[in-house]
Amino acid sequence: MAKQNFSDRLLRWFDQHGRKNLPWQKNLSDKKHAPYRVWLSEIMLQQTQVATVIPYFETFIKKFPTVHDLAAAPTDDVLHLWSGLGYYARARNLHKTAKIVAQELSGKFPNTIEKLIALPGIGESTAGAIVSIAFKKHAVILDGNVKRVLARHYAVSGAPSNSKTLEQLWVLAEKNTPTTRVNDYTQAIMDLGATLCTRSKPRCDDCPLKKTCAAFKAGTQTSYPEKVRKKKLPVKSVQMLLIVNKHQDVLLQQRPPQGIWGGLWSFPELTSDEKPAVWCKQHLNARIKKQTIWPELRHTFSHFHLDIQPVLVELADTNRHPEVIDLKISDGDTRVWYKLARPDARGLAAPVSKLLQHLKQTLK
Repeated sequence: MAKQNFSDRLLRWFDQHGRKNLPWQKNLSDKKHAPYRVWLSEIMLQQTQVATVIPYFETFIKKFPTVHDLAAAPTDDVLHLWSGLGYYARARNLHKTAKIVAQELSGKFPNTIEKLIALPGIGESTAGAIVSIAFKKHAVILDGNVKRVLARHYAVSGAPSNSKTLEQLWVLAEKNTPTTRVNDYTQAIMDLGATLCTRSKPRCDDCPLKKTCAAFKAGTQTSYPEKVRKKKLPVKSVQMLLIVNKHQDVLLQQRPPQGIWGGLWSFPELTSDEKPAVWCKQHLNARIKKQTIWPELRHTFSHFHLDIQPVLVELADTNRHPEVIDLKISDGDTRVWYKLARPDARGLAAPVSKLLQHLKQTLK
């Protein structure tokens, strides 16, 4: 009875108040393309708000309307459209999975949890969302919103990152997932967490579950789920060289495929005590005409702060080494002269995009 009561109340609320017009909810009756749209949206929504994801999803689905289109796209095109969304491993795994589905699975996504989680970047909760929403089969999800709803409703102690707490939440998620209308229930419980049962200032008076919510009864809503005590993040420092040639193009180099900003294009990086003039001589055989230190900016990752010291470097034009100033680059090289006046499609991290915009204004 409790299971039916929980899901029935949630579904009645969803029928009246749930979100049904999000971009990825359109055309879900199209069995051929629904799994692709659901998968794409679920990957984008990992650790990212709906409002942020909407324009990215719309751009992606317009550029890559099918999994075959995404699989055939150059990696740079994929990373370019992902620029600014963060957690770039998602984009790299997205591209890998698209290739597997298109090339090895005839463009058809698996319809089971086990087969889905074998694909890059798909965890158990994401697989559950795909199976339940796209295929309308019974499957359980436990994303951040659902964890919060269940932790409050049942007053589950411990941080969700704790294995015992997580196990308990999975049991509760399974217990409350109905066997019918599972696609609507999946969307409903995510919607509840996103719109009413929010991290701060939850709208409990409007919640369909308030009568049985342990945290609401005790007035301890914001105590759940328990937060992990934040550690003080370490700080790393780096110089970024904005090297400009005689054409006012700026030198970019591609980062390794793994690690921070993997596969994205960035500026040459130096440690704090390295000299830009030495780097330019060693790597470009070029002299510096002018060097300008810009104000430092900070970019925060999940596990450290990165203090970036931008240095504008204008190369001296010399007739002795014109090929250096033009930097003729062969196919497959990891360095390019990026044309500010006619920028091409490349994956750029948010701080790099910001610095390029400032550089463009500076060189006007």
